[in-house]
Amino acid sequence: MTTMKEIVIPQNNQLEIRETDIPEYGDYDVLVKVIYSGLCGSDIPRIFHHGAHFYPVRLGHEFSARVVATGSKVMSVKAGDHICCVPLIPNFAAPECQRGFYSLGKGYSFVGSRLPGGNAQYVTMPESSCFLLPEGVTPLQGAFFEPVTVGVHPILMAGGCQDKNVIVLGVGTIGLLAMQSAKALGAKSVTAVDINHDRLELAKQLGADHVINVAEDNALESAAFLADIHFDQLILETAGTPQTFKLALKIAGPRAQVALIGTLHKDLSMTYTEYEQILRKELLVFGSWMNYSAPFPGDEWRLTIDMFRSGQIQIDPLINCIVNEQEYVDQVMALQGGPANGKILLHWE
Repeated sequence: MTTMKEIVIPQNNQLEIRETDIPEYGDYDVLVKVIYSGLCGSDIPRIFHHGAHFYPVRLGHEFSARVVATGSKVMSVKAGDHICCVPLIPNFAAPECQRGFYSLGKGYSFVGSRLPGGNAQYVTMPESSCFLLPEGVTPLQGAFFEPVTVGVHPILMAGGCQDKNVIVLGVGTIGLLAMQSAKALGAKSVTAVDINHDRLELAKQLGADHVINVAEDNALESAAFLADIHFDQLILETAGTPQTFKLALKIAGPRAQVALIGTLHKDLSMTYTEYEQILRKELLVFGSWMNYSAPFPGDEWRLTIDMFRSGQIQIDPLINCIVNEQEYVDQVMALQGGPANGKILLHWE
């Protein structure tokens, strides 16, 4: 077998199944056969809203695979191993990377946006992009490592969440995984905030201590439990909207930590009284970009192994469907540029 199937974006608002050659690999590369590849929310603008760096492009940065062959210089994985993709390929010589700030270094590349991703039967990646899945972690769980670590990264940046009251704004896939991670990593309490009743019900099913539906009138004012979690707060803003950013400042207690995870796609403006909350409450507001730390790829990834092995993260309720290549194209194009309700997974094996 010398050819394979792949799904590419030939131009904006199109997906196409193509047949192409199985990629070659060099001395420091690994050839893998993809098992599961998940649709990320960041893939939506790349498909539908002119967000791709170039055309044609093959997406897929949340995927698990089986190692087929390795280059002569590869030491950490071997044929037959199960791995998940670490999509960032840092420029390790950059001064930021020398300090362990891999997400911030210039001259990086990225599997599934700048390089061909996991929406194909086979992928060639550098050894550093292969994170070994140990016994007790399944390939299906492997396809969720990348989104789990997106939520773990800001928790680690905040010095952990042990004995903190964690508030998650936005409980889509990232928010629900971040919520479960916070519980696993020792949060005193976890509160889920959203405007979607069904998502909040799922958050309760997955262990949220409290939920707030801010679409309801006087939701914050009637949430009496907020007085009990007024201090020692870590707020994880995952929705990436101007409204949830302002809500984070409003809901925050004294000296709360506010982590901004969601990516804004609209301009943000705020009144001086909204801004003043940062000062008057002495809030620590910080950004979180990707999911890496030293030693690469970081404790985010190693902790995720432990959380999956111990059963502290559930993924089945987060899955919309597991489909073949044609069904994947049909499901994604049916979104028409809107968000998916749960994770759409392409299954190649």
